[in-house]
Amino acid sequence: MSEEIVGIIGGTGLGDVLGTQIEDARQRRVRTPFGRCSGPILVGHLGPRKVAFVNRHGEGHVLSPSQVPYAANLFALKSLGVTTVLATGAVGSLRKQIEPRHLVLVDQFIDKTYRRQNTFFEKGPAVHCEFDAPCCGRLRKVLRRVAARTKGMTHEDGTYVCMEGPQFSTRAESLMHQDWGGDLIGMTALPEAKLAREAQMCYALIALVSDYDAWKPHPRGKGRHDLLREIIANLDAATLNAIELIEAVLRLDEPLADARCACRRSLDLAVWTRQEYIKSDQMERLAVLFK
Repeated sequence: MSEEIVGIIGGTGLGDVLGTQIEDARQRRVRTPFGRCSGPILVGHLGPRKVAFVNRHGEGHVLSPSQVPYAANLFALKSLGVTTVLATGAVGSLRKQIEPRHLVLVDQFIDKTYRRQNTFFEKGPAVHCEFDAPCCGRLRKVLRRVAARTKGMTHEDGTYVCMEGPQFSTRAESLMHQDWGGDLIGMTALPEAKLAREAQMCYALIALVSDYDAWKPHPRGKGRHDLLREIIANLDAATLNAIELIEAVLRLDEPLADARCACRRSLDLAVWTRQEYIKSDQMERLAVLFK
């Protein structure tokens, strides 16, 4: 049996740190029907596990959230044999109890994006995946169990509002997101999680809280540069907490992939186009997703 490969997608902060810690790293440039990835995929070992690492924003953080080639990134990971993805991303908090430097194991999303390719099947066939539980419950259970033994504060669930950006929210929007039931605000989790589901991959997101969103006024007397330094320090601390959690998960003496998981069978009943109307070149182009 081939060695299990765990996909890791690093966001702001973690993307530049974790990529330097992969041992025996080899750069893989994978051709996809959806263009180039954010950068070369690093394949190597992080602790005892083989991993395939994608720096979501590219080296040097050159890609804004709307420019990230989400479809190419997920397609490339699946092409390399990845079926389990641990992703991270920086967020603002919409709740007082979710403090800067905390981690959140996201379980729900509200999608406010509108400029991004959110499906592999825009050229057919017609595919409708279930997405009521957008993050893998089995993988989140593993993360919760391991997080209980780590130093940082980790919230077991949270609803992530994904906005287009690149500007941050107005205060009115931030208050509205609270009323909607949002716990976090970010710009990168979608369509990433949707594409992972279409690729029949187990996906979990660890959110790194950098600050409170616009609903909470800044302290009086604190200048912009002081606030920025504080946010960067918060993100650095949350990044270290996330790395500790990911490394602890990778050290587990148990497989993270499970072919019986519903995420791995998301396309079983999702193709609605009748077989005789599906063009052979469509299926050849997307064959990797059905493996």
